[in-house]
Amino acid sequence: MNFKESKAIYLQIADRICDEILLGQYREEERIPSVREYAAVVEVNANTVMRSYDYLQTQGIIHIKRGIGYFVTAGARELIHFLRKESFLTEEADYFFKQIYMLGVTEEELMAMYRAYGKKQKK
Repeated sequence: MNFKESKAIYLQIADRICDEILLGQYREEERIPSVREYAAVVEVNANTVMRSYDYLQTQGIIHIKRGIGYFVTAGARELIHFLRKESFLTEEADYFFKQIYMLGVTEEELMAMYRAYGKKQKK
């Protein structure tokens, strides 16, 4: 896994796990890899993955069943979607719209780009 310097590694791993949940790689109420297994996959220290799992657990996305492992919580997909949307709208949208405004991108251009992106994603 290639990590960005601008964000803590444990948060990037948590984002990856959320992506995998959204993509259906891990379904709700399904067991996810152990801390050691996942650490081997992403090639980091197990303590870093443990920190990611702790973070996801506090967010309500995964939960532990003692002696069995970590599982995706029921409703996790909807929760991830809500949290990411909220984060985008409160942290990233302002910068995005500022750039659009400064560059003089019109509403029509933006809508055309959005529609084209949607069509590309459906393929």
